Amino acid sequence: MAAAEERRALDRAAGLVGDRWTLLLVHALLEGTAKFSELEERVQGISPTALTSRLRQLEDDALVVASPYQQRPVRHAYGLTDRGRELAGVLRLLAAWEGGEGGDAAVHIACGTVLDVVHWCPTCESPVDPEGADGLIAM
Repeated sequence: MAAAEERRALDRAAGLVGDRWTLLLVHALLEGTAKFSELEERVQGISPTALTSRLRQLEDDALVVASPYQQRPVRHAYGLTDRGRELAGVLRLLAAWEGGEGGDAAVHIACGTVLDVVHWCPTCESPVDPEGADGLIAM
């Protein structure tokens, strides 16, 4: 991906999930579908107003889906869409980066080594160097 395309993609991504509460909400929903009150418990310190706002925005961005579980008054349970669940790896990488080596990073059980994240081509069955000659293209 060219530098300009990468900047545009990062700008769009930051617009979708670039604030503290949004990242924490997505992380909380990785545990599974939750009611509003459960999300308040999972995301300590978020105000009801901020929670409502972020959930609406995540719905608008097709990262979260609200499913009614009660009609009077209408109450919803919230869950991640497939696109929302795709953020799991990104959140793990951010947590590992902030936590330093070995923080919350994925570790190989057999030897205890922190795993590297690589781009993998399932067709060629080989790693791809994003900076190298085989590179990556934007989709």
